[in-house]
Amino acid sequence: MEVDSPARETLSGIRTMTIEAYADTILPGEKRFPGDVAVAGASPGPGAAVCGAVELLELTGSGLAPTLDALVDALNDHAQQYAAARCLRLDPGLPAFVALAFEDRTVLVRTLTAPEHPERQLWVGLAMFSYMAFDSAAHRNTADAFAAGHPGLTFLGFRRPGPDGLYRFPRFSYGRQLAGTHPRTTQTGDPA
Repeated sequence: MEVDSPARETLSGIRTMTIEAYADTILPGEKRFPGDVAVAGASPGPGAAVCGAVELLELTGSGLAPTLDALVDALNDHAQQYAAARCLRLDPGLPAFVALAFEDRTVLVRTLTAPEHPERQLWVGLAMFSYMAFDSAAHRNTADAFAAGHPGLTFLGFRRPGPDGLYRFPRFSYGRQLAGTHPRTTQTGDPA
């Protein structure tokens, strides 16, 4: 059965909001605009949602893209059960996970990522992608991410490449060279 355009947009909105809320729970940031319901505003500065967590997860190469709809459904089911067990009233106009208060989102995510939870690997994987969107802009070419002012890289003070796009480090990070170059290293830096 073909889903009509407004229903498809609604499904897309539910998916995006839910993934952004999960990403924001993992690495919280400030609200992007007044009335932002996915981002709770629990921390100053940029969080995973504004840094492109959804964009990264939707990439074919992420490995999670084909499962996102099922993950969103499962996360919202878990949120419904969580709310019911605690007699919490959720806004019916929002996906259940998004409707939870930030503190409740955190408790639920802690439960889902606990070592004994049977779905742990899925939720930890989703969390890892949230971090990667923030701290490495894994969904973008690094030079393009810098050019666009990627909020995570900027916030972290990630070192920019030189004008030629290459990274050079004029000083050793430990203040001294720790080891010499292996004698069989080629001109391109490959080990022999």
